[in-house]
Amino acid sequence: MSRPAYDISRRWPRWLRRGPMEMLACAVIAAGLLMMLQPLAMALFTWSFLTTLAGTAMFMVVSKFPD
Repeated sequence: MSRPAYDISRRWPRWLRRGPMEMLACAVIAAGLLMMLQPLAMALFTWSFLTTLAGTAMFMVVSKFPD
């Protein structure tokens, strides 16, 4: 089976592909969890939920990117 004439993975920038962006999203989720579990700074705890939520939303979006 041949490749389609319009192959989006050839035109997609390498840094915007699924692998690197999923790793970035996982790092954002992990940072949010660490912010939530640390006992020292209230400002980090305050922003932890939004950070985790942003990482989760980012993971859901980038999981649709081409390989």
